[in-house]
Amino acid sequence: MNSKIAIVTGASSGIGEATAVMLTNAGYTVYGTSRKGGQYSHHPFKMIALDVGSEESIEAALKGIIDKEGRIDLVVNNAGFGVAAGGAEESSMAQTQQIFDTNFFGVVRVIQAVVPYMRKQGQGRIINIGSILGLIPAPYMATYAATKHAVEGYSESLDHELRTRGIRVSVIEPAYTKTNFEANAPELDSPIEEYAVARKALAKIMKAAVEGGDDPKIVAKTVLKAANDKHPKLRYTAGKLATRLSLLRRFAPAAMMDKGIRQEMKLDILEKIAG
Repeated sequence: MNSKIAIVTGASSGIGEATAVMLTNAGYTVYGTSRKGGQYSHHPFKMIALDVGSEESIEAALKGIIDKEGRIDLVVNNAGFGVAAGGAEESSMAQTQQIFDTNFFGVVRVIQAVVPYMRKQGQGRIINIGSILGLIPAPYMATYAATKHAVEGYSESLDHELRTRGIRVSVIEPAYTKTNFEANAPELDSPIEEYAVARKALAKIMKAAVEGGDDPKIVAKTVLKAANDKHPKLRYTAGKLATRLSLLRRFAPAAMMDKGIRQEMKLDILEKIAG
């Protein structure tokens, strides 16, 4: 039986790399992507150049895979980034649009390019790496959370559209994960002095949360489960914290959820200090 052909965007490190390795070990033929492509020679899977911000780059990469393999069975949309924690108004419109262009419109571009191939095949799986922050509010990470909320809504709607064509769409919802994601996040480009204390305190909170977060392999294992499920679900939480937060969002009273978020992020204390 021929191995299934998979594409994982943003596969040079972190969740994307762990996912590409796990899929490879499970028997998939994996094409990992990054903007710089094959310079990452240490990976046990093929790396190709693909910029999720460019329709031309995506189309060229997919055509190359189709010409060689004849099909694409699975796409994992992982490429994305965030900015340092801070007030929503501390990101300019240009920075806000840049985040959406990668985290949301990048997903849309890849899907728009791959769906015609999958429709022709009569089957395919699309797995979008979302976040538990696509379900709950994220004070001082509002723009990033908004991109993940957008991925949630788009994915659920698209799954209904494509299901009868043999294509399923799922979202993976991790919580804090031990990667360089936070360390590599660019600074806010329009800082406001009034948020300075909160930014400094939140940076420590986020650093500790990421250091105590899940291994990327936990997320990768969830992706593999979603890819292989005979009857795939729309949403898969990855890790204990994400599962707990998902259940709280679903069943806890709104006031309790609101209070818990403020306590977890020490928002009331931060506001007193800032004041």
